[in-house]
Amino acid sequence: MTPMTPDAGQIRVLVVDDHPVVREGLVSLFRRQADLLVVGEAEDGGEAVQAYRQLRPDVTLMDLRLRTMSGLEALIAIRREFPEARILVLTTFDGDEDIYRALQAGARGYLLKDTARDELLAAVRAVAAGGRRIPPAVAERLAERIHGAELTPRELAVLGRIVAGRGNKQIAAALGVTEGTVKSHVNSILSKLGVRDRTDAAVQAIRRGIVPL
Repeated sequence: MTPMTPDAGQIRVLVVDDHPVVREGLVSLFRRQADLLVVGEAEDGGEAVQAYRQLRPDVTLMDLRLRTMSGLEALIAIRREFPEARILVLTTFDGDEDIYRALQAGARGYLLKDTARDELLAAVRAVAAGGRRIPPAVAERLAERIHGAELTPRELAVLGRIVAGRGNKQIAAALGVTEGTVKSHVNSILSKLGVRDRTDAAVQAIRRGIVPL
């Protein structure tokens, strides 16, 4: 991948998405903008990290659902190596936990794929200028996450196994604790998520992005 030389003032963009049609559509949109230059594309997280190292774009547009390495993992890896990286998430994931984790990892903005074209372009330009872009609907989800009760690491481990269909006995054996301890964790999880039973907890965990599929 050979870095392209931008014209003065152009914003250099790296597009990361595992769907070729989506990627091609984004590239086509950006190429019609005089101030934007697509310098590279990647279809999985590992490629994204390598492309960033080589191209050093002004803005990276990152999907979260990617093969090999997730978009969140790629975001974390890039920001660890390049703290100044400006990454804008564009995804279908609208769970409050997905949003929270991405922004905690250093994303400069979070957009959903039904975002209007003009809003997307404005977001790329805002992030390139050092700003942030979080639409009201996304900010509302984030507020729900921040003000909600946070699950402990052990509760997350239990919840992950509930989503996988494991019973208390299996969870206890896997975690090396008693069934009574697992029941206590389950009750705490139900209370914190505001749900009635394990099935509802599993649905909430997936919908909110607490436990990734």
